[in-house]
Amino acid sequence: MKKNKTNKEIDPIPEKFDSIEAASEFWDSHSLADYWDQTTEVHFDVEIDEEPRYFVLEKQIAKKVYELAKKQKVSPETLVNLLVAEQVATLAN
Repeated sequence: MKKNKTNKEIDPIPEKFDSIEAASEFWDSHSLADYWDQTTEVHFDVEIDEEPRYFVLEKQIAKKVYELAKKQKVSPETLVNLLVAEQVATLAN
């Protein structure tokens, strides 16, 4: 097993992760700083299929969304998407 700068043993990077979740779990518990010498520069293209849609909110509703989002430590956009998705799912049933 390789050692980092503080002489602590580090796990090897798996050659292949079984899922994005497995990769996330690995990197959530390991520091990239310990593996920096094993990295290489890569380039890739990303296609984003989502197109933003804009809706006007009443001033007081928008203010409350910002307050709630801050408390929940998410972006206002994420909070609005979650709330709207819940309501759409409820109404669709």
